[in-house]
Amino acid sequence: MTSLLNLRILKSASANQSIKRSVLPSLTAKRTFRVSSKCNEYYPDANFSIFKEVVQGEKGKGRLVLVDFYAGWCRPCHMLSPILKAIATDKNVKSGTGKPVDVVTIDTESTEGMELGQRYKVRALPTVIAFCDGQQALQFVGALPEDGVKDFLKQV
Repeated sequence: MTSLLNLRILKSASANQSIKRSVLPSLTAKRTFRVSSKCNEYYPDANFSIFKEVVQGEKGKGRLVLVDFYAGWCRPCHMLSPILKAIATDKNVKSGTGKPVDVVTIDTESTEGMELGQRYKVRALPTVIAFCDGQQALQFVGALPEDGVKDFLKQV
């Protein structure tokens, strides 16, 4: 009985060694990978420092940044918000020039949001301003359907 048990242990040990030998080369083999452009980013309720970092700083280089000025009481803002969030989280959505699209939302009822709204002459809500490499490019006012927002992106 003991010899039978020892035989099973030996068979098991040799099977493990052969498994280890067969797995080991695949772990040490060279692997290649490719780097793709960074996915779109979504920055909800951004303050001034996030706005500055994303729109005017290094994070905005080579990217299209949509800045959505909104208010909690604004019904059209509530209609547009999920569309912009979907765009920001869809890695396949690009601008007309092929740049990744980031979305920054600014609550105009906050002190910093009100100041940013005044700086960019926001007169109605929602207002979406597109920035390319830190420069204001285009804007639209009012809630657009998803196709309208995608058409807007093609223009930028």
